[in-house]
Amino acid sequence: MLRIEDISYSVEGRPLIENASAVIPTGHKVGVVGRNGTGKTTLFRLIRGELTLETGRIDLPKGARIGGVSQEVPGSETSLLDTVLEADTERLALMEEDSDDPARIAEIQTRLADIDAWSAEARASAILKGLGFTDAEQRMPCSAFSGGWRMRVALAAVLFSAPDLLLLDEPTNYLDLEGALWLESYLAKYPHTVLVVSHDRGLLNRAVGGILHLEDRKLTYYATPYDQFAQQRAARLAVAEAQNRKAQERVAHLQSFVDRFRYKASKAKQAQSRLKMIERINLISTPQEAALRAFSFPEPEELSPPIITTDGAAVGYGDTTVLDRLTLRIDQDDRIALLGRNGEGKSTLSKLLAGKLDPQKGKFTAHNKLRVGYFAQHQLDELRPEETPLDHVRRLRPDEAPGKLRARLAGFGLTADQAELPAAKLSGGQKARLSLLLATIDAPHLLILDEPTNHLDIESREALVEALTAYSGAVVLVSHDMHLLSLVADRLWLVKDGRVTPFEDDLDAYRKLLLSGDKPAKADKPKPKAPRPSRDKILELRSEVRKCEARVAKIEEMREKLAAKLADPALYEEAKAGELETWNRKYAEVMQGLDRAETLWLAAQEKLDVAEAG
Repeated sequence: MLRIEDISYSVEGRPLIENASAVIPTGHKVGVVGRNGTGKTTLFRLIRGELTLETGRIDLPKGARIGGVSQEVPGSETSLLDTVLEADTERLALMEEDSDDPARIAEIQTRLADIDAWSAEARASAILKGLGFTDAEQRMPCSAFSGGWRMRVALAAVLFSAPDLLLLDEPTNYLDLEGALWLESYLAKYPHTVLVVSHDRGLLNRAVGGILHLEDRKLTYYATPYDQFAQQRAARLAVAEAQNRKAQERVAHLQSFVDRFRYKASKAKQAQSRLKMIERINLISTPQEAALRAFSFPEPEELSPPIITTDGAAVGYGDTTVLDRLTLRIDQDDRIALLGRNGEGKSTLSKLLAGKLDPQKGKFTAHNKLRVGYFAQHQLDELRPEETPLDHVRRLRPDEAPGKLRARLAGFGLTADQAELPAAKLSGGQKARLSLLLATIDAPHLLILDEPTNHLDIESREALVEALTAYSGAVVLVSHDMHLLSLVADRLWLVKDGRVTPFEDDLDAYRKLLLSGDKPAKADKPKPKAPRPSRDKILELRSEVRKCEARVAKIEEMREKLAAKLADPALYEEAKAGELETWNRKYAEVMQGLDRAETLWLAAQEKLDVAEAG
């Protein structure tokens, strides 16, 4: 159990966290959410003991190991696999211990068996493979990989070490879609407590069962995944805003009396009394969702279709061809998501479409008036660190009045103060907004976005979805954010084995394909078709599926009730220690029952699918 009790912490005199409390039961997976700059990363540093609390305390079970991703794995000559294996320090120490004492040797062997040391290499390799490393790459030295790939190694290392409390801060920022989906699945099955800071709604809905919300310097725990949390929070905000409206009406009424009578001697005391009443009326602090800093993409003129076609084109670097036989068409109303594992050529295709790479052969035809906007993560590093956002925009629009330049920045959520800051002092989210502004300033007919949501919080991602939905140009997206892809894209292209082909199924099917190992069932030899089951048999199977669904729903309801009970701070008082053990045991039993019920449900559904397809 992680217990956070009445903690406070300030940065340069500004309160960041103030008298905040929360209780996270052992074994729970929790998403930590909040607007950028509210202090989520600081909270992690406080839990790890890297910062000193001003008030309060943070308690963990005695001896609990805390793990998180280090900033970067050194560029050593140690192989990726050995780097990950070394993260389990106990196993490494036991393996290297040299003893002649038979009793000690027996102890070492027993402990190695207890921690499953002999399967360590296979487990480490499976984690690296899930994060995108091939068997051959796992034997290569860390120095052969760039910083982003080394961060994946760092993530693999902490997952392999399996700490009692796993702290992950935006782990999908350096993963592609395939790696992000694998991580979701891995975290959902992780055997210990997890706190993950993320703005990825898919991960927050599928990998965690609770949300820890940091807002207004306070912590609030919700024993639900993200979508249910958002609904509960919206209802709470609606109540708070209604109370605010009533309070504002009361203030306006009192203020009108003060304005009329404050200088009239006979009413002066009453006016002063009402001023004091106004001071005592507290407006509830609520985030104004309607005032989110939206993105304002300029609208391009309409071009006759198509805006881009390729016929038998190939593209690559130098003499190396990455993609071949490209026969594609893009119209101005297209919304295309590029799918495919890292290294298959998604970025290469993006550069071809953006005109940054010429085709090696074949035909590439673009409309003669086509303007293309291109955004990629590396462009954040290409901003001039000494220049302000105003300087960046002025360089592209030297003849525009300062007021109009500031209006452009405001349209992308950059305030007057931020407009004057050197780019080096901007946050990641602010740099992303500036780069998006620069990419779209010419009102492109085609907008190519390569991982646009990194560094953007959930509210900003929703604003980006709205802007892309309203945008009248074509969009080509590469992103690990399934929520963004599902809301924006209406066409899917699969980049694989040097080809680009339409993916005719939906994103959920692609997700299942990846999690199944990217190996759809093959039928090399035709088998004789089994006779179609009778109607009575199919009805029986459907009935069994319904029973299984009802059983799972009932156990899910029990799980939610127990999770709510375990999230109650009152349960953790010393007088209720025995009761806590009972509730934890019940929760574990329910989770085991849920696992069995879901297995039976899947088996029944599979039988029904086979029968109906027969």
